[in-house]
Amino acid sequence: MPDDTIRSATYTVPCEDYVHVVEFSPYDCGSPASLLAYGGNQHVVVAACRFKEEDTEIEGVDFNTLQVFMHGVRVDAIAWSPETRLDKLPQVIRFCTAAADKKLRLWTSDLQNKHESKVMEGHTSYINQLVFEPIEGKQIASVSDDHTCRVWDLDGNETISFTLRSPGVSICWHPEETFKLMVAEKKGTIRFYDLVTQHAILSLDSGQVPLMSADWCLTNTVKVGAVAGNDWVIWDITRSSYPLEKRPAHFDRGRHFRWSRAQENLFATTGYPGKINSQLLVHHLGHPQPVMTGSASVGAGLSWHRTLPLCVIGGDRKLFFWMTEM
Repeated sequence: MPDDTIRSATYTVPCEDYVHVVEFSPYDCGSPASLLAYGGNQHVVVAACRFKEEDTEIEGVDFNTLQVFMHGVRVDAIAWSPETRLDKLPQVIRFCTAAADKKLRLWTSDLQNKHESKVMEGHTSYINQLVFEPIEGKQIASVSDDHTCRVWDLDGNETISFTLRSPGVSICWHPEETFKLMVAEKKGTIRFYDLVTQHAILSLDSGQVPLMSADWCLTNTVKVGAVAGNDWVIWDITRSSYPLEKRPAHFDRGRHFRWSRAQENLFATTGYPGKINSQLLVHHLGHPQPVMTGSASVGAGLSWHRTLPLCVIGGDRKLFFWMTEM
């Protein structure tokens, strides 16, 4: 029987390069368009996009490249700063990248003549994820295969370092209580750190390995989700350190887990790029089966739009966007 949940991408945008990572800005930048950045082998592209679901006069997606930044080395992760604003003069674009040379780069641009980058060194192995402190944007946290989580100021100084027990794969900052940081490790443990006391205050156990990606539901911070082994797992941190729910997701290990920013019960997972059945799956906590399966061969990266139930993944010279009909 054909599976009527299998869908090709709602929108596709061509790119100049293989897309290794893609991120919607999670912040209101003061513009009706959403900001999106994607990274390839040599460049970071920053674009503004609007979709038919936001403006009926648009046919599909209006995708406008604002700036191409010469990066010079493969981009592995991107994080947006809350200081990014398009409704002020001069405009400010600020984001941070992690690269294949194990360095962070902080980028600041006015989209005119001023483009600055600052290199931050300290990690000794690949950096898997990074995040800005979400209110003022004056700190950046990163996790790496070198078994550390590090916190940096915008001058590139390392201000805090936590030693992990296995490679750090994901990191999230609490949206309001900015002393709380969530760090997920490949061995299946997720810890919450207090940045004031610099101690762990809570830990979760996935019960299986490898844990490849975890995310904190920022619209309801009692929920944490992850992909570990072939399964997705969900915790309610007020109830237990063990998963509240878990289900098989991907035939050959899950790669990414991301909560929707528009709907707290909606989340997406991807399989490994290039593997059999390495699809995009969109799940809803009220449904036993995925509510949507994306049929494009999955590339890298996974990110949700700030206000729409729409997610994006990267691929070979393409961005794929899926709108979830809820």
